[in-house]
Amino acid sequence: MAESMKGLHRTHRCAELSAANVGETVTIMGWVQKNRNKGGLVFVDVRDRSGIIQVVFEEGKSEASLIEKAAKLRAEYVVAVVGKVERRSGAVNDNLATGEIEIIPQQLRVLSESETPPFPIEENSKTKEEVRLKYRYLDLRRPDLQRNLMMRSKVATLTRQFLAEEGFLEIETPILIGSTPEGARDYLVPSRIHQGHFYALPQSPQLFKQLLMCSGYDRYFQIAKCFRDEDLRADRQPEFTQIDMELSFVDVDDVIDVNERLLAKIFKEVLGIEVSLPIPRMTWQEAMDRYGSDKPDTRFGMELNNVTEVVKDCEFVVFKNAIENGGTVRGINAKGQGEMPRKKIDKLVSFAKDYGAKGLAYIAIQGDGTVKSSFSKFMTEDEMKALIEAMGGGNGDLLLFAADKNKVVWDVLGALRLELARQMDLLDKSEYKFLWITEFPLLEWSEEQNRFTAMHHPFTMPMEEDLQYIDSDPGRVRAKAYDITLNGNEIGGGSVRIFNPEIQSKMFEVLGFTPEQAQEQFGFLLTAFKYGVPPHAGLAYGLDRLVMLMAKQDSIRDVIAFPKVKDASDLMTEAPTRVDQKQLDELGLSVVTDEE
Repeated sequence: MAESMKGLHRTHRCAELSAANVGETVTIMGWVQKNRNKGGLVFVDVRDRSGIIQVVFEEGKSEASLIEKAAKLRAEYVVAVVGKVERRSGAVNDNLATGEIEIIPQQLRVLSESETPPFPIEENSKTKEEVRLKYRYLDLRRPDLQRNLMMRSKVATLTRQFLAEEGFLEIETPILIGSTPEGARDYLVPSRIHQGHFYALPQSPQLFKQLLMCSGYDRYFQIAKCFRDEDLRADRQPEFTQIDMELSFVDVDDVIDVNERLLAKIFKEVLGIEVSLPIPRMTWQEAMDRYGSDKPDTRFGMELNNVTEVVKDCEFVVFKNAIENGGTVRGINAKGQGEMPRKKIDKLVSFAKDYGAKGLAYIAIQGDGTVKSSFSKFMTEDEMKALIEAMGGGNGDLLLFAADKNKVVWDVLGALRLELARQMDLLDKSEYKFLWITEFPLLEWSEEQNRFTAMHHPFTMPMEEDLQYIDSDPGRVRAKAYDITLNGNEIGGGSVRIFNPEIQSKMFEVLGFTPEQAQEQFGFLLTAFKYGVPPHAGLAYGLDRLVMLMAKQDSIRDVIAFPKVKDASDLMTEAPTRVDQKQLDELGLSVVTDEE
């Protein structure tokens, strides 16, 4: 039977107690982790978000009625205990923060009883994620998840403090906005008052933060909820959180400087890790050439080698065709993997095909120097020797090659490099390698839409020296855009924005917008730009991803309190749900169901 808390006040969280509290009478409250009844001696572990403490009910020290009551406690009962802190009579438990002490109780109240939970509340749960997410309120009691969410809270608090000290103002932007068809799909919200009209949920506060710069607020930030109706991907969420900022009267270096100091503060205060500043920078072109990725993991080497020149005269048709079609031949050297069994190499070939490769050529150099290769019969001995030399190949190495258009080669070898690093156990989660990627292409060609699209968004400033190519060679124009990456993940990105109306009009023109379409979609911003707009730039972090990496987790679901699953549904509340006809009628909507 549940009892009342009346007259009791918690004095400490469980793990806030230590040997320094010996002799004090304290009141703790929490959940029963486990109960061990030794007959006349009952050990009860009480847990709250701070950790666990042992409460010992013992004949001669506690009343018989109290021992009897303690013996009936079950896992997840909520209890309040008043008692005296003493040094442990038994062995010290080094695995517990409170391992030197225990509480000898004078009072025990059962505040709430619990049914047997559907899975044990323990760290590193082996229970299926579907079950845990259905009972997420129980899952969130697990100490590892609680640590993750407390870390997330600390990151948000430190960010607010740091940015406030740097002169940023926290300003909220609206959640119900107009739809902008560029980018990912919007979530739409029907309007009851304006039937047939819809709001959209923001994919980011981009336009509003630029307007705040027009309004003279100088430095803005927000920990902002954003929404994207994206196709199913394992580690994407339909709603996510950004640390969003915008600054006036700045250029690239100013934005990078303030963000480096922010990251250094967060990592020092939360993880005790010194981030050495300045963080290295690499242009997009160099990152693609060296790592095949615009978010390279630099915790290990295995860089790409462009061997197009070395093989350009060989008779191997795969290499020859790729080069003739304007592509390249590049390779990576997996050191020490020369003895890899053929079966495993075949698996790498099919892995490469998933990334668009037609195949994968290889040279396996055995420990004794014997060469096995999938294409040696098409090469002369000298050509083979020159190729191995160009790749830095030695005894025991495995050389893998892709030949195709640059984009395909980069995608294939970039992914293959990471897959091999996983297989070779080269990824150390306790190492944090930051890198800025700068000078992104302003535009990328979309085969699907048969036009150039903005690599970031239509408001990104081109590099001044490249403006001359905007009509003649748009693909050559670099942007004043920058991403901050960590261990092969993009954790944030931003750019200097266009504040010159002529350049903005030209950008819309290159993207295929008519002046009317530009006005229709972004009219309010373009009008605002007629009234004195400062040079401005910004950046946004994915808070979920940043905390995931800091907490050494593999999924952002482990750092979000109530995440959705892969199909964007919530297993606990069963959202999205159907709504009743009355609501649909009020909105002037009817639902068309697909015929079975």
